[in-house]
Amino acid sequence: EAILREPGRYEITHVPSTVRQRARDAGLRPAVLPTYERVTFDKERIAVLGHPLAEFVCPGHPLLDATIDVLLEQHRDLLRRGAVLVDELDPGTEPRMVVFLEHAIVDGRVTRDGSPRVASRRMEFVELLADGTARNAGPAPYLDYPPLDPERRPVVERALDDPWLHGPAVEERAVGYAIEHVSRAHLAEVRERTETRVAKTLAAVKERLTHEMNYSDFRAEEILAQELAGKTPKLNSEKARARATELEGRLKRRTHELELERSLSSLPPVVVGGAIVVPQGLLDGASEPATPPDLGRRETKRIELAAMQAVMVAERAAGFDPRDISAENRGYDVESRDPATGRLRFIEVKGRAEGATTITVTKNEILTCLNAADQYWLAVVAVDGDQVAAPAYRNAPFHAEPDFGATSVNYVIRDLLQAGQPQ
Repeated sequence: EAILREPGRYEITHVPSTVRQRARDAGLRPAVLPTYERVTFDKERIAVLGHPLAEFVCPGHPLLDATIDVLLEQHRDLLRRGAVLVDELDPGTEPRMVVFLEHAIVDGRVTRDGSPRVASRRMEFVELLADGTARNAGPAPYLDYPPLDPERRPVVERALDDPWLHGPAVEERAVGYAIEHVSRAHLAEVRERTETRVAKTLAAVKERLTHEMNYSDFRAEEILAQELAGKTPKLNSEKARARATELEGRLKRRTHELELERSLSSLPPVVVGGAIVVPQGLLDGASEPATPPDLGRRETKRIELAAMQAVMVAERAAGFDPRDISAENRGYDVESRDPATGRLRFIEVKGRAEGATTITVTKNEILTCLNAADQYWLAVVAVDGDQVAAPAYRNAPFHAEPDFGATSVNYVIRDLLQAGQPQ
Protein backbone atom coordinates (compact mmCIF):
# COMPACT_ATOMS: atom_id res chain seq x y z
CA GLU A 1 0.00 0.00 0.00
CA ALA A 2 1.82 3.10 -1.27
CA ILE A 3 0.75 6.74 -0.93
CA LEU A 4 2.24 9.53 -3.05
CA ARG A 5 3.75 12.09 -0.65
CA GLU A 6 5.97 14.26 -2.86
CA PRO A 7 6.61 14.08 -6.63
CA GLY A 8 8.26 10.72 -7.30
CA ARG A 9 8.33 9.84 -3.54
CA TYR A 10 5.95 7.48 -1.77
CA GLU A 11 5.12 6.25 1.72
CA ILE A 12 4.55 2.51 2.03
CA THR A 13 2.19 2.02 4.92
CA HIS A 14 2.10 -1.78 4.77
CA VAL A 15 4.33 -4.43 3.21
CA PRO A 16 2.43 -7.75 2.97
CA SER A 17 3.72 -10.53 5.17
CA THR A 18 4.15 -12.79 2.12
CA VAL A 19 6.70 -10.35 0.67
CA ARG A 20 8.58 -10.06 3.98
CA GLN A 21 8.60 -13.84 4.45
CA ARG A 22 9.88 -14.36 0.90
CA ALA A 23 12.74 -11.96 1.60
CA ARG A 24 13.61 -13.86 4.81
CA ASP A 25 13.48 -17.24 3.05
CA ALA A 26 15.78 -15.96 0.30
CA GLY A 27 18.19 -14.46 2.85
CA LEU A 28 17.91 -11.00 1.29
CA ARG A 29 19.74 -8.20 3.07
CA PRO A 30 18.94 -5.71 4.45
CA ALA A 31 15.69 -7.08 5.85
CA VAL A 32 12.41 -5.95 4.28
CA LEU A 33 10.57 -3.69 6.73
CA PRO A 34 6.81 -3.67 7.49
CA THR A 35 6.60 0.03 6.50
CA TYR A 36 8.73 2.63 4.72
CA GLU A 37 8.39 6.32 5.49
CA ARG A 38 9.61 7.21 2.00
CA VAL A 39 10.73 5.28 -1.09
CA THR A 40 11.69 6.50 -4.54
CA PHE A 41 12.72 5.02 -7.88
CA ASP A 42 14.75 8.09 -8.84
CA LYS A 43 18.24 8.70 -7.39
CA GLU A 44 17.78 12.45 -7.59
CA ARG A 45 14.76 12.25 -5.23
CA ILE A 46 16.46 10.37 -2.39
CA ALA A 47 17.17 13.56 -0.45
CA VAL A 48 14.62 16.38 -0.69
CA LEU A 49 15.00 19.44 1.52
CA GLY A 50 12.46 19.51 4.33
CA HIS A 51 11.35 15.89 3.85
CA PRO A 52 12.48 12.48 5.18
CA LEU A 53 15.29 10.65 3.42
CA ALA A 54 13.89 8.13 0.93
CA GLU A 55 14.88 4.52 0.39
CA PHE A 56 16.12 4.08 -3.18
CA VAL A 57 14.26 1.10 -4.67
CA CYS A 58 16.05 -0.35 -7.70
CA PRO A 59 17.00 -3.78 -9.10
CA GLY A 60 18.82 -5.60 -6.30
CA HIS A 61 16.85 -3.91 -3.50
CA PRO A 62 15.33 -6.67 -1.32
CA LEU A 63 11.85 -5.08 -1.32
CA LEU A 64 11.72 -5.02 -5.12
CA ASP A 65 13.28 -8.46 -5.56
CA ALA A 66 10.95 -10.11 -3.05
CA THR A 67 7.87 -8.41 -4.54
CA ILE A 68 8.77 -9.53 -8.07
CA ASP A 69 9.39 -13.06 -6.84
CA VAL A 70 5.98 -13.25 -5.13
CA LEU A 71 4.14 -11.79 -8.15
CA LEU A 72 5.83 -14.20 -10.54
CA GLU A 73 4.84 -17.12 -8.34
CA GLN A 74 1.22 -15.98 -7.97
CA HIS A 75 0.64 -15.06 -11.62
CA ARG A 76 3.00 -17.37 -13.48
CA ASP A 77 0.03 -19.12 -15.11
CA LEU A 78 -1.03 -15.85 -16.77
CA LEU A 79 2.43 -15.42 -18.25
CA ARG A 80 2.37 -18.97 -19.54
CA ARG A 81 -0.91 -18.33 -21.36
CA GLY A 82 0.80 -15.57 -23.31
CA ALA A 83 -0.58 -12.53 -25.11
CA VAL A 84 -0.94 -11.07 -28.60
CA LEU A 85 0.70 -7.67 -29.10
CA VAL A 86 1.04 -5.32 -32.07
CA ASP A 87 4.21 -3.72 -33.42
CA GLU A 88 2.74 -0.54 -34.90
CA LEU A 89 6.07 0.43 -36.53
CA ASP A 90 6.64 -2.86 -38.39
CA PRO A 91 5.34 -2.84 -41.99
CA GLY A 92 6.07 -6.57 -42.38
CA THR A 93 3.58 -9.41 -42.56
CA GLU A 94 5.26 -12.19 -40.54
CA PRO A 95 4.31 -12.61 -36.85
CA ARG A 96 7.14 -13.26 -34.41
CA MET A 97 7.37 -14.66 -30.90
CA VAL A 98 8.84 -12.96 -27.83
CA VAL A 99 9.69 -15.48 -25.11
CA PHE A 100 10.13 -14.33 -21.48
CA LEU A 101 12.77 -16.16 -19.46
CA GLU A 102 13.94 -15.88 -15.88
CA HIS A 103 17.67 -16.21 -15.37
CA ALA A 104 19.45 -16.48 -12.04
CA ILE A 105 23.11 -16.40 -11.05
CA VAL A 106 24.11 -17.98 -7.75
CA ASP A 107 27.28 -17.78 -5.67
CA GLY A 108 28.95 -20.15 -3.21
CA ARG A 109 26.90 -19.05 -0.21
CA VAL A 110 23.75 -20.88 0.90
CA THR A 111 20.41 -19.78 2.36
CA ARG A 112 18.80 -21.10 5.54
CA ASP A 113 17.29 -24.04 3.67
CA GLY A 114 20.66 -25.00 2.17
CA SER A 115 19.97 -23.81 -1.38
CA PRO A 116 22.49 -21.61 -3.25
CA ARG A 117 22.11 -17.89 -2.64
CA VAL A 118 20.94 -15.90 -5.67
CA ALA A 119 23.43 -13.15 -6.52
CA SER A 120 21.43 -11.75 -9.44
CA ARG A 121 18.11 -12.50 -11.06
CA ARG A 122 16.67 -10.86 -14.15
CA MET A 123 14.06 -11.30 -16.84
CA GLU A 124 15.42 -11.94 -20.32
CA PHE A 125 13.58 -11.64 -23.61
CA VAL A 126 14.35 -13.61 -26.77
CA GLU A 127 12.65 -12.89 -30.08
CA LEU A 128 12.04 -15.78 -32.48
CA LEU A 129 11.28 -15.42 -36.20
CA ALA A 130 9.57 -17.81 -38.59
CA ASP A 131 12.82 -18.47 -40.50
CA GLY A 132 14.45 -19.93 -37.37
CA THR A 133 16.36 -16.77 -36.44
CA ALA A 134 16.63 -15.86 -32.76
CA ARG A 135 17.82 -12.57 -31.29
CA ASN A 136 18.04 -10.65 -28.04
CA ALA A 137 14.85 -8.60 -27.69
CA GLY A 138 16.31 -6.15 -25.15
CA PRO A 139 15.30 -5.40 -21.55
CA ALA A 140 11.53 -4.77 -21.98
CA PRO A 141 10.38 -5.02 -25.62
CA TYR A 142 6.70 -5.33 -24.73
CA LEU A 143 6.58 -1.68 -23.63
CA ASP A 144 6.46 -0.58 -27.28
CA TYR A 145 3.69 -3.01 -28.24
CA PRO A 146 0.01 -2.38 -27.38
CA PRO A 147 -2.32 -5.40 -27.07
CA LEU A 148 -4.22 -6.56 -30.16
CA ASP A 149 -7.74 -5.18 -30.32
CA PRO A 150 -10.06 -8.21 -29.85
CA GLU A 151 -12.25 -6.95 -32.71
CA ARG A 152 -9.29 -7.23 -35.10
CA ARG A 153 -8.19 -10.68 -33.99
CA PRO A 154 -10.31 -12.55 -36.59
CA VAL A 155 -8.39 -10.93 -39.48
CA VAL A 156 -5.10 -12.44 -38.27
CA GLU A 157 -6.43 -15.67 -36.73
CA ARG A 158 -4.94 -17.81 -39.49
CA ALA A 159 -1.48 -16.30 -38.98
CA LEU A 160 -1.72 -16.81 -35.22
CA ASP A 161 -2.44 -20.53 -35.78
CA ASP A 162 0.82 -21.05 -37.69
CA PRO A 163 2.32 -24.28 -36.22
CA TRP A 164 5.79 -22.78 -35.65
CA LEU A 165 4.34 -20.39 -33.03
CA HIS A 166 3.22 -23.27 -30.84
CA GLY A 167 4.73 -26.33 -29.25
CA PRO A 168 7.83 -27.15 -27.20
CA ALA A 169 10.23 -26.30 -30.03
CA VAL A 170 9.62 -22.60 -29.39
CA GLU A 171 10.80 -22.88 -25.78
CA GLU A 172 13.79 -25.01 -26.73
CA ARG A 173 14.94 -22.45 -29.31
CA ALA A 174 14.54 -19.60 -26.86
CA VAL A 175 16.38 -21.36 -24.04
CA GLY A 176 19.20 -22.41 -26.36
CA TYR A 177 19.72 -18.88 -27.64
CA ALA A 178 19.50 -17.39 -24.13
CA ILE A 179 22.15 -19.79 -22.77
CA GLU A 180 24.52 -19.04 -25.64
CA HIS A 181 24.11 -15.25 -25.80
CA VAL A 182 21.89 -13.42 -23.29
CA SER A 183 22.60 -15.37 -20.09
CA ARG A 184 26.32 -15.45 -20.78
CA ALA A 185 26.37 -11.65 -20.99
CA HIS A 186 24.42 -11.47 -17.71
CA LEU A 187 27.00 -13.68 -15.98
CA ALA A 188 29.90 -11.63 -17.34
CA GLU A 189 28.28 -8.41 -16.12
CA VAL A 190 27.61 -9.75 -12.61
CA ARG A 191 31.08 -11.32 -12.41
CA GLU A 192 32.79 -8.06 -13.32
CA ARG A 193 30.75 -6.12 -10.76
CA THR A 194 31.27 -8.75 -8.05
CA GLU A 195 35.01 -9.09 -8.65
CA THR A 196 35.46 -5.33 -8.29
CA ARG A 197 33.42 -5.16 -5.10
CA VAL A 198 34.97 -8.26 -3.48
CA ALA A 199 38.53 -7.20 -4.30
CA LYS A 200 37.94 -3.78 -2.76
CA THR A 201 36.27 -5.25 0.34
CA LEU A 202 38.93 -7.93 0.79
CA ALA A 203 41.74 -5.38 0.63
CA ALA A 204 40.04 -3.21 3.24
CA VAL A 205 39.35 -6.17 5.55
CA LYS A 206 42.92 -7.45 5.32
CA GLU A 207 44.36 -4.01 5.99
CA ARG A 208 42.18 -3.38 9.03
CA LEU A 209 42.44 -6.82 10.65
CA THR A 210 46.15 -7.21 9.91
CA HIS A 211 46.77 -3.86 11.59
CA GLU A 212 44.75 -4.98 14.64
CA MET A 213 46.57 -8.36 14.77
CA ASN A 214 49.97 -6.67 14.64
CA TYR A 215 48.94 -4.33 17.43
CA SER A 216 47.61 -7.23 19.54
CA ASP A 217 50.84 -9.17 19.05
CA PHE A 218 52.84 -6.10 20.03
CA ARG A 219 50.71 -5.59 23.17
CA ALA A 220 51.06 -9.26 24.10
CA GLU A 221 54.85 -9.03 23.94
CA GLU A 222 54.81 -5.76 25.82
CA ILE A 223 52.60 -7.20 28.60
CA LEU A 224 54.75 -10.35 28.80
CA ALA A 225 57.83 -8.20 29.32
CA GLN A 226 56.02 -6.37 32.15
CA GLU A 227 55.04 -9.70 33.76
CA LEU A 228 58.64 -10.96 33.58
CA ALA A 229 59.73 -7.75 35.24
CA GLY A 230 57.45 -8.56 38.20
CA LYS A 231 54.70 -6.09 37.29
CA THR A 232 50.96 -6.88 37.27
CA PRO A 233 49.30 -5.26 34.21
CA LYS A 234 45.48 -5.03 33.98
CA LEU A 235 45.45 -7.39 30.95
CA ASN A 236 47.60 -10.52 31.12
CA SER A 237 49.67 -11.66 28.17
CA GLU A 238 47.59 -14.81 27.52
CA LYS A 239 44.42 -12.80 26.95
CA ALA A 240 46.30 -10.38 24.70
CA ARG A 241 47.64 -13.34 22.69
CA ALA A 242 44.12 -14.84 22.50
CA ARG A 243 42.87 -11.55 21.06
CA ALA A 244 45.43 -11.78 18.24
CA THR A 245 44.41 -15.41 17.56
CA GLU A 246 40.73 -14.41 17.48
CA LEU A 247 41.47 -11.67 14.93
CA GLU A 248 43.36 -14.16 12.77
CA GLY A 249 40.33 -16.46 12.80
CA ARG A 250 38.02 -13.57 11.87
CA LEU A 251 40.25 -12.72 8.92
CA LYS A 252 40.16 -16.32 7.67
CA ARG A 253 36.35 -16.52 8.02
CA ARG A 254 35.76 -13.19 6.28
CA THR A 255 38.19 -14.08 3.49
CA HIS A 256 36.36 -17.39 2.99
CA GLU A 257 32.97 -15.61 2.86
CA LEU A 258 34.21 -13.18 0.24
CA GLU A 259 35.69 -16.00 -1.83
CA LEU A 260 32.27 -17.70 -1.79
CA GLU A 261 30.68 -14.47 -3.04
CA ARG A 262 32.97 -14.37 -6.06
CA SER A 263 32.32 -18.06 -6.83
CA LEU A 264 29.52 -17.41 -9.35
CA SER A 265 27.68 -19.87 -11.56
CA SER A 266 24.80 -19.49 -13.99
CA LEU A 267 21.58 -21.50 -13.65
CA PRO A 268 19.74 -22.51 -16.85
CA PRO A 269 17.19 -19.86 -17.90
CA VAL A 270 13.57 -20.87 -17.32
CA VAL A 271 10.71 -19.93 -19.67
CA VAL A 272 7.99 -18.08 -17.76
CA GLY A 273 5.86 -16.70 -20.59
CA GLY A 274 5.63 -15.41 -24.09
CA ALA A 275 3.77 -13.21 -26.54
CA ILE A 276 3.04 -13.29 -30.25
CA VAL A 277 3.87 -9.96 -31.88
CA VAL A 278 1.73 -9.09 -34.90
CA PRO A 279 3.27 -6.52 -37.29
CA GLN A 280 1.11 -3.59 -38.29
CA GLY A 281 1.66 -4.49 -41.94
CA LEU A 282 -0.16 -7.80 -41.43
CA LEU A 283 -3.16 -6.04 -39.89
CA ASP A 284 -3.24 -3.43 -42.65
CA GLY A 285 -2.92 -5.98 -45.42
CA ALA A 286 -5.64 -8.19 -43.98
CA SER A 287 -8.19 -5.43 -43.54
CA GLU A 288 -7.45 -2.73 -46.12
CA PRO A 289 -6.98 -2.60 -49.92
CA ALA A 290 -3.54 -1.99 -51.32
CA THR A 291 -2.49 1.68 -51.27
CA PRO A 292 0.18 3.58 -53.19
CA PRO A 293 3.62 3.73 -51.58
CA ASP A 294 3.93 6.23 -48.75
CA LEU A 295 6.55 8.66 -50.07
CA GLY A 296 6.78 10.36 -46.67
CA ARG A 297 7.65 7.07 -45.00
CA ARG A 298 10.22 6.37 -47.71
CA GLU A 299 11.94 9.72 -47.05
CA THR A 300 11.89 9.09 -43.31
CA LYS A 301 13.56 5.73 -43.87
CA ARG A 302 16.25 7.36 -46.06
CA ILE A 303 17.03 9.88 -43.30
CA GLU A 304 17.19 7.15 -40.66
CA LEU A 305 19.61 5.08 -42.75
CA ALA A 306 21.82 8.13 -43.39
CA ALA A 307 21.87 8.90 -39.66
CA MET A 308 22.80 5.31 -38.77
CA GLN A 309 25.66 5.38 -41.28
CA ALA A 310 26.94 8.67 -39.84
CA VAL A 311 26.96 7.27 -36.29
CA MET A 312 28.71 4.06 -37.36
CA VAL A 313 31.43 6.12 -39.06
CA ALA A 314 31.79 8.42 -36.03
CA GLU A 315 32.06 5.49 -33.62
CA ARG A 316 34.78 3.79 -35.66
CA ALA A 317 36.67 7.09 -35.94
CA ALA A 318 36.57 7.37 -32.14
CA GLY A 319 38.12 3.91 -31.77
CA PHE A 320 34.98 1.94 -30.94
CA ASP A 321 33.63 -1.22 -32.57
CA PRO A 322 29.95 -0.49 -33.40
CA ARG A 323 27.23 -3.00 -34.32
CA ASP A 324 23.85 -2.16 -35.85
CA ILE A 325 21.08 -3.84 -33.81
CA SER A 326 18.25 -1.47 -34.76
CA ALA A 327 16.14 -4.37 -36.02
CA GLU A 328 16.17 -6.06 -32.62
CA ASN A 329 14.05 -3.46 -30.75
CA ARG A 330 16.27 -3.37 -27.65
CA GLY A 331 15.61 0.29 -26.84
CA TYR A 332 18.66 1.51 -28.74
CA ASP A 333 20.06 1.15 -32.30
CA VAL A 334 23.83 0.70 -31.98
CA GLU A 335 25.88 -1.40 -29.58
CA SER A 336 29.37 0.12 -29.57
CA ARG A 337 32.21 -1.77 -27.87
CA ASP A 338 35.35 -0.24 -26.42
CA PRO A 339 38.14 -2.64 -27.53
CA ALA A 340 40.34 -1.60 -24.61
CA THR A 341 37.87 -2.43 -21.83
CA GLY A 342 35.14 -4.47 -23.50
CA ARG A 343 32.55 -2.04 -22.11
CA LEU A 344 29.50 -1.39 -24.30
CA ARG A 345 27.85 1.90 -25.22
CA PHE A 346 24.14 1.78 -26.07
CA ILE A 347 23.37 4.43 -28.70
CA GLU A 348 19.88 5.49 -29.77
CA VAL A 349 20.09 7.16 -33.19
CA LYS A 350 17.63 9.84 -34.27
CA GLY A 351 17.90 11.18 -37.82
CA ARG A 352 15.99 14.36 -38.53
CA ALA A 353 15.55 16.56 -41.56
CA GLU A 354 17.42 19.86 -41.34
CA GLY A 355 15.24 22.35 -39.46
CA ALA A 356 13.28 19.78 -37.44
CA THR A 357 12.86 20.88 -33.83
CA THR A 358 11.57 17.74 -32.10
CA ILE A 359 12.20 14.03 -31.90
CA THR A 360 9.91 11.20 -30.78
CA VAL A 361 11.24 8.70 -28.26
CA THR A 362 9.46 5.48 -27.35
CA LYS A 363 8.72 4.43 -23.79
CA ASN A 364 11.05 1.46 -24.15
CA GLU A 365 13.93 3.74 -25.20
CA ILE A 366 13.38 5.98 -22.17
CA LEU A 367 13.22 3.09 -19.70
CA THR A 368 16.31 1.48 -21.23
CA CYS A 369 18.14 4.76 -20.67
CA LEU A 370 16.99 4.93 -17.04
CA ASN A 371 18.13 1.33 -16.43
CA ALA A 372 21.59 1.83 -17.97
CA ALA A 373 22.20 5.57 -17.72
CA ASP A 374 26.01 5.39 -17.68
CA GLN A 375 26.09 3.40 -20.92
CA TYR A 376 23.20 5.02 -22.76
CA TRP A 377 23.81 7.71 -25.42
CA LEU A 378 21.49 9.65 -27.71
CA ALA A 379 22.91 10.61 -31.11
CA VAL A 380 20.96 13.14 -33.20
CA VAL A 381 21.93 13.55 -36.85
CA ALA A 382 20.66 16.39 -39.07
CA VAL A 383 20.15 15.40 -42.72
CA ASP A 384 19.67 18.04 -45.42
CA GLY A 385 19.21 16.34 -48.76
CA ASP A 386 22.49 14.53 -49.39
CA GLN A 387 24.31 16.53 -46.70
CA VAL A 388 24.66 14.62 -43.43
CA ALA A 389 25.92 16.47 -40.35
CA ALA A 390 28.18 14.92 -37.72
CA PRO A 391 26.23 13.24 -34.89
CA ALA A 392 25.48 15.32 -31.78
CA TYR A 393 25.80 13.09 -28.69
CA ARG A 394 24.18 13.27 -25.26
CA ASN A 395 24.81 10.81 -22.46
CA ALA A 396 21.82 9.75 -20.29
CA PRO A 397 19.41 12.25 -21.89
CA PHE A 398 16.24 11.08 -20.11
CA HIS A 399 15.67 11.45 -16.37
CA ALA A 400 12.05 10.50 -15.66
CA GLU A 401 9.68 7.74 -16.67
CA PRO A 402 6.85 8.67 -19.07
CA ASP A 403 3.26 8.51 -17.87
CA PHE A 404 1.87 5.00 -17.42
CA GLY A 405 -0.36 5.19 -20.51
CA ALA A 406 2.21 6.84 -22.78
CA THR A 407 3.83 4.83 -25.59
CA SER A 408 6.09 7.65 -26.79
CA VAL A 409 7.17 11.19 -25.83
CA ASN A 410 8.16 14.19 -27.97
CA TYR A 411 11.25 16.17 -26.94
CA VAL A 412 12.69 19.45 -28.15
CA ILE A 413 16.03 18.61 -29.75
CA ARG A 414 17.70 21.82 -28.55
CA ASP A 415 16.77 21.13 -24.92
CA LEU A 416 18.04 17.55 -25.07
CA LEU A 417 21.39 18.49 -26.58
CA GLN A 418 22.18 21.77 -24.82
CA ALA A 419 23.87 19.83 -21.97
CA GLY A 420 25.39 17.38 -24.40
CA GLN A 421 28.66 15.66 -23.64
CA PRO A 422 31.53 14.89 -25.98
CA GLN A 423 31.63 11.51 -27.57
